[in-house]
Amino acid sequence: MQTVVKTDRIPGKSIIISNFEKIDYQDTYRINKKTDATIDRITAELFKGPKWADNLMKLRDSVDRIFGLKTGKKNDTSGQEYFPVGSKIDFFTVFDRNENEIVMAENDKHLNFRTSVMIDKSESDTTIYLSTIVKFNNIFGRLYFIPVKPFHRLIIKSLLRKFANKN
Repeated sequence: MQTVVKTDRIPGKSIIISNFEKIDYQDTYRINKKTDATIDRITAELFKGPKWADNLMKLRDSVDRIFGLKTGKKNDTSGQEYFPVGSKIDFFTVFDRNENEIVMAENDKHLNFRTSVMIDKSESDTTIYLSTIVKFNNIFGRLYFIPVKPFHRLIIKSLLRKFANKN
C-alpha cells in the first residue's frame, strides 16, 4: 500500500503561489507512482473523490448558502483530456497551468484558496504533489476554516491514497 507523505513546504517549481498575496495556511502531500499519465489525466482522476467527500461538499454548500458564500456544482470531467484556464475540474476553476501543474482557485469574501496538482517525473516513477494555500480575508474566513481543516486533510490524503493504489 502506497504511503501519503506530508511535506514541509510547497515544491520550489510550483506555480501555485504566483500572484498570491499572503498565505495564512498551506499544506502539501505527495505520493510516488509509476505512471505515464498527463497532468490533466492525473488531476481528473485525483478529483474523482469518494462519495463521502462529495456528500461533505454538498453539506458544506448548503451551510455556505445560508451565509451568502459561493457554492459549487460538481463538474463531470469524464472524457476530458485537457483542462484550459477557466474550465472546471470537480468543484474548482482552473486558474493557472503548465505542462506539469494545474492550479485551481476560488475566491470568496471570507477566504481565497488555491489547490494544485503538480507532477515531477523521473525515469523510475512520478512524484505527485497536492498542495493547498489559503488566505483569510476576514475573521469569518478563520472561523470557517477551523471545522473545514481536518476534513480537508482527510479528503486530500484519501484522494492521493486512492490514486496511488489504483492499477
